[in-house]
Amino acid sequence: MSNWNTDLMRRYGTQGPRYTSYPSALSFHEEVTADDYANAIAEGNDARRPLSLYLHIPFCRSVCYYCACNRVVTADHRRASEYLQRLKKEITLRASMLDTSRPMQQIHWGGGTPTYLSDAEITELVYHTARHFHMLGDDDGEYAIEIDPRTVSANRISLLRGLGFSRVSLGVQDLDPRVQQAVNRMQPYEQIRDVFDWLRDFDFRSVNTDLIYGLPWQSESSLARTIDQLVTLRPDRISLYNYAHLPARFKVQKQINELALPAPEEKLRMFARAGSMLEDAGYRLIGMDHFALPSDELAQAQEQGTLHRNFQGYTVRGDSDIIACGMSAISRVGNLYVQNWKTIDRWQADLDDNVLPLERGYLLSDDDGIRADLINRLLCDLVVDLDAFGERWQIDAQRYFADELMQLKRLEADGLVVRDGPTLTVTQQGRLLVRAVAMLFDRTFGQSAGERYSRII
Repeated sequence: MSNWNTDLMRRYGTQGPRYTSYPSALSFHEEVTADDYANAIAEGNDARRPLSLYLHIPFCRSVCYYCACNRVVTADHRRASEYLQRLKKEITLRASMLDTSRPMQQIHWGGGTPTYLSDAEITELVYHTARHFHMLGDDDGEYAIEIDPRTVSANRISLLRGLGFSRVSLGVQDLDPRVQQAVNRMQPYEQIRDVFDWLRDFDFRSVNTDLIYGLPWQSESSLARTIDQLVTLRPDRISLYNYAHLPARFKVQKQINELALPAPEEKLRMFARAGSMLEDAGYRLIGMDHFALPSDELAQAQEQGTLHRNFQGYTVRGDSDIIACGMSAISRVGNLYVQNWKTIDRWQADLDDNVLPLERGYLLSDDDGIRADLINRLLCDLVVDLDAFGERWQIDAQRYFADELMQLKRLEADGLVVRDGPTLTVTQQGRLLVRAVAMLFDRTFGQSAGERYSRII
């Protein structure tokens, strides 16, 4: 069990990357070209790495005031239909460059609200994907979709399962009606419970729920009531995110009454109590703010040393090239990141010209690759044998990271990590603050504005 030490949370709870990539997207630049992408795709074809597909569906019927996603809020469904035609075109363009016999082992639909689309549109997009890629049957792939519980019925859940989705991520955020009203997301507990019942009825393999702490009118006791209600539904995974109030960057957050936000000390107590309650309910802290039941593949992969981290967060399928389609979507192919245009107009204009809508990216150097691997192993395995790591990369890892290991002594003294010869182990307490451990090995962090990141806690 974790020691939910609020003093350490306060001391190390600074801004920092979430390490869904290394370097973070703040390091991306516009010098990356379509030729760079084509070369990376060709290398991946030769290596025959498996594929992962991310589709960004940005539309929402109404706006949640806490939202920091790249989304389009509209009641005009024609915009989604127009978007879908371009999205299918982008899938076709990217598939034409790929050896599509490479297995598609992971699919994730994110947003926005993917379930904004109609049943016919969802079906059409799944079939279009299947025509262009080598899909896996019998739930051998990890095919996931984010759903808004306000946009689904039992029939729609049945449709999603029949189309091959086996995992869902459910936006819950908070179950207190006053908090829901303050963030413009009304969804009573009974509605969430019904969706869980349908998901279980149709045998979805894993259900993730997102919670947010630090929202207006939340308190330690109100969040505890939400946790009490949620654990009775027994989601397989729970993500407990810190709300970052940045109205200068995300204009919609100006709708939130700042006087209703909990004070920083209250937020620490909220996180500590909620995390402790989840562990008492049988959930395992995977790292940072992610929890999973021991029976879930995420927890099992961590035990087996096969857990990975990518743009969808923790995953058991991290050894693939990520092909991402839609506005703002980020692909990773080998050592190359490329991000699409973040504005819908520019994204659509490139596709209308039969051009991949690439805005910027980043080609990893050898040093970037070494650091990315080490950070990934710290975040996922929570233990690294530096001698074995160095042998894999053909470096003297203890000498290579000599400066970082000196800085690590402060974290050792505070009980976040233990160093035993060449072995670094993140402690149970350190799992809460593993981003702070990873940041020591991040050569790019000091080069970007730290205040542009969310706080660790």
